[in-house]
Amino acid sequence: MKLSTKGRYAVTAMMDLAINHRTGPMSLADISKNQSISLSYLEQIFSKLRKADLVEGVRGPGGGYRLARPINQITIAQIMQAADVSIDSTQCLGAEDCSSGDRCLTHKLWEDLSFKLYEFLNDITLADFVKEPKIRHMRMPQDSASNYINTMFLPISRAS
Repeated sequence: MKLSTKGRYAVTAMMDLAINHRTGPMSLADISKNQSISLSYLEQIFSKLRKADLVEGVRGPGGGYRLARPINQITIAQIMQAADVSIDSTQCLGAEDCSSGDRCLTHKLWEDLSFKLYEFLNDITLADFVKEPKIRHMRMPQDSASNYINTMFLPISRAS
């Protein structure tokens, strides 16, 4: 398995949606700005995520994208697969024709690795990440960041 930029960006964008899912839909422009990902690249990725029923579009003012399911029901493996990232570590992509049309000596090893990797990624949900305090406040939209700072620090400064 080669972790592609597309896979990394898909997971990153979905994390941004998961962290901010309570504030309503997010525009791709906001995600692009928050995560420093090209807007045109995000459009391609979100087309695939939408087809996989991981996100849904919301039209109109204040529209954008939101998660199509609760954050505890979306796994990293689902995101990677929706973005067309193979979790297969075999040279032959599972066809068992890796050695001149035959199965190679190490095919079973790479097949087992692929299975373990899939299991690992399928056991991690967006909710698992959102629970992490370091992740939660890394890249919030500007308004959310301001609200966080105000609620965390203004009561302290007023008490002084």
